[in-house]
Amino acid sequence: MFINRLVFAAHCTFASSKLIIHNLILTSMTTLRNRVQLVGNLGMNPEIVNFESGKKVAKFTVATNESFSDGKGKVTTNTQWHNVVAWGKQAEIAEKHLTKGKEVALEGRLTYRQYEDKNKVSHHITEIVLNNFIVSPVEHKN
Repeated sequence: MFINRLVFAAHCTFASSKLIIHNLILTSMTTLRNRVQLVGNLGMNPEIVNFESGKKVAKFTVATNESFSDGKGKVTTNTQWHNVVAWGKQAEIAEKHLTKGKEVALEGRLTYRQYEDKNKVSHHITEIVLNNFIVSPVEHKN
């Protein structure tokens, strides 16, 4: 009887540990959902729009580079451009601290939108909505 209780207690402890681990994994996955992190250089000074409501938006681009060499030692650099949108307080901070060429680490979420222009041409846009960013304190010379 004692052994049965011990086995049951061990099983319950194991089961609750599995449940705790499962919940931790789900919580971590939820916080990672639709999350983008980039380190790159600003391709332009932020474009700032002030709305009548008092809201502010900053739009800018960030370039990320990936370099690789082929079998013959030739180095190739592949540059990807990313559209970034910052709202509210983040837009105010971006306006003060971001300038073309500065290195920035950013975190945000991906959004997709589409619109039709006056010529009835459909455009699809992928943007990163900024949550946080850090400007590199080191000036890089190209």
